[in-house]
Amino acid sequence: MKLATIGYESASLPEVIQSLRDARVEVVIDVRAVAASRRAGFSKTLLGASLKEAGIDYVHLRQLGTPKPGREAARAGRIDQMTDIFLAHMAEPGPRMELARASDIARERRAALLCYEADAAGCHRSILARMICDAMGCEIEDL
Repeated sequence: MKLATIGYESASLPEVIQSLRDARVEVVIDVRAVAASRRAGFSKTLLGASLKEAGIDYVHLRQLGTPKPGREAARAGRIDQMTDIFLAHMAEPGPRMELARASDIARERRAALLCYEADAAGCHRSILARMICDAMGCEIEDL
């Protein structure tokens, strides 16, 4: 079993959808704190509708997003600081509940965690993917 991750930073919406289809993803779990985007097609409502049209379900788990100070650290290239901020955030009850929900979804269906950054190594979604896969014994596939 594999859990996919995908970042849309350098891709168009059709390219992202094609990557998801090629990987046989059934549900996208949006792990952005703010599901709005300046990139065409990637704001929550339009993204969800486009994915639905492609036969892929969409779930937004806002509390699995990086808090604003973590996003600022990541933008500045301070990945270690972003990681510390995000891990502290994940110790809170709300994010823990949404992590359990994401794990349940990934256990039942082929899922992909979606965020902005193209490189999963510099994105909190890689931390989430490790948390889910450590608990489930699955592999991570960065699309």
